[in-house]
Amino acid sequence: MAQADAPTRLHTPQVLAAHLAKLASLDERLAMAVARAGEVQLRISPRGFEGMARIICGQQLSVASARAIWGRVEALGATSASAYLSFDELTLRATGLSRSKFETIRSVAMAIESGELDFDIIDSSEPDPAIERLTRLKGVGPWTAEIYLLFCAGHPDIFPAGDLALQKAVEHAFALKERPGTKTLIEHAAQWSPYRGAAALMFWRYFSAMKNSDAWDAL
Repeated sequence: MAQADAPTRLHTPQVLAAHLAKLASLDERLAMAVARAGEVQLRISPRGFEGMARIICGQQLSVASARAIWGRVEALGATSASAYLSFDELTLRATGLSRSKFETIRSVAMAIESGELDFDIIDSSEPDPAIERLTRLKGVGPWTAEIYLLFCAGHPDIFPAGDLALQKAVEHAFALKERPGTKTLIEHAAQWSPYRGAAALMFWRYFSAMKNSDAWDAL
């Protein structure tokens, strides 16, 4: 799909609501999932280095732990590529960053400083080339790239199919016989294009709502 034909970026609650309405019109099961999910919140994170660093920092951690670590990174003032590179490993890892996360964030910072990575280009690109470019960075996988494009760039057609919560939510909502793997979920989500970003936000909310209700028996 040409960029000019793409739906509006997910930058306002009004746009998200419009995309959810479009989703609900595509499939009765989607309409039921939207209804059961309840209010879907728009999640917006900073663009560029800070947004990517926050995502890397928070991987495989609780929200509270991720916030605590990032708070210490912020207290250092290491929230830009140049500032991050001005600190040594010992200082940055004292914030709670693991070695692998320290190195991954460092690879992002170095690519920015060398001019190899331009987030203005990434943010305005179509998903496939943007993901391909980001995953060239040491330690950055497809999930990290997709989360950046969805939450930081507000891309409307991103669905992180490797996310376990999304897999469980779709399994429950569509009454599937088993939890879909990444490849299968990519195929499911293709039918929701170009509103896959709203679908991801909705299914995360669905997962939370169903997990905390008597209706959820798949966990």
